[in-house]
Amino acid sequence: MDDGALRTAVGARLRTARTAHGLSLGALAERAGIGKGSLSEIENGSRNPTLSTLYALADTLGVPLSRLLAEHPGAEVAGPGITARLLETATDDHGTVEVYALTLVPEAVHVSPGHGPGVVEHLLVTRGAVRAGRSGREADLGTGEATRWPADGEHTYTALAGEPAAAVLVIRTPPGP
Repeated sequence: MDDGALRTAVGARLRTARTAHGLSLGALAERAGIGKGSLSEIENGSRNPTLSTLYALADTLGVPLSRLLAEHPGAEVAGPGITARLLETATDDHGTVEVYALTLVPEAVHVSPGHGPGVVEHLLVTRGAVRAGRSGREADLGTGEATRWPADGEHTYTALAGEPAAAVLVIRTPPGP
């Protein structure tokens, strides 16, 4: 799927989720803390959303990020200091598991807002050194080391030692109501 097709799919998924929740464009934009014009452009497939924007929308709608990415392996989204590429997603009676390959830029801090209740993130560093976890309780990890944290509060990711880093992120979201 090329970038244009992915933008179109993300926009369609977002519009479907918004209307299923009975929200107007303006109401979703306000609740997610983004501009109404930006949301309109994302829904129309004419704008590439950042990772932070997609998370704000997914969290507001109560859906996993991968649902907005059309559950398309290889879909990439970036934000300050981070690029996330969806590797796999699976949903069953126990919830949703999303697997991402992360690339982190040296010394840039990516701040992720809290996700829904019961969401847990698991991070395995595959190259370099990373500081990650709940804000104020981050762990410093080297290649081959892992950590996990409840992701219902703000959390951060930072590549350390002036070098890019890579990691695998698994996000477990419990089933919805």
